[in-house]
Amino acid sequence: METIVLDRDGVINEDSDEYIKSPDEWHPIAGSMQAIARLNHAGYRVVIATNQSGVGRGLYSIETLGEIHSKMCQKLQEAGGSVEAIFYCPHIPEDDCDCRKPKPGLFLDIEKRLGKSLEGSYAVGDSARDLEAAKAVKMVPILVKTGKGERTIASSKKLNDVLKFSDLSTFVDALIAGKLNS
Repeated sequence: METIVLDRDGVINEDSDEYIKSPDEWHPIAGSMQAIARLNHAGYRVVIATNQSGVGRGLYSIETLGEIHSKMCQKLQEAGGSVEAIFYCPHIPEDDCDCRKPKPGLFLDIEKRLGKSLEGSYAVGDSARDLEAAKAVKMVPILVKTGKGERTIASSKKLNDVLKFSDLSTFVDALIAGKLNS
């Protein structure tokens, strides 16, 4: 079973430069819950890898992050989908940890916990750091234009080899239709 790694903010849910600090601030991007359900039904394992520096900045607690993820999982269940695991980095950039994307620590942890390489699997994100972390473990980076995706396209010159989609749902449509080559 192939694993697909998704970033959270800007891919699954609406993003905010002010951070998603509570369950009330978490809102799914239109079609994202159904897209994950379609991945599940097509036989893909779905895992989330997300930077959550708001924890390290003291904007919300680990408990609140858990409540946000509970809301997301409930919405996924209502759409007939699920994620196998959620991996997050709670650190701020100045901590210089190994788990904060663009470093590949979260992806390496996923490989270790799942007991299989992610090489050749898809990683969907909306920022350059998501793509860099994916490339570091030889995953196929996918950029969505939701969240910070349009900003990423406008500010990065190194995206010629990256497949781009308007949102998670259009990526899933292409993947399930067999229009991607990994």
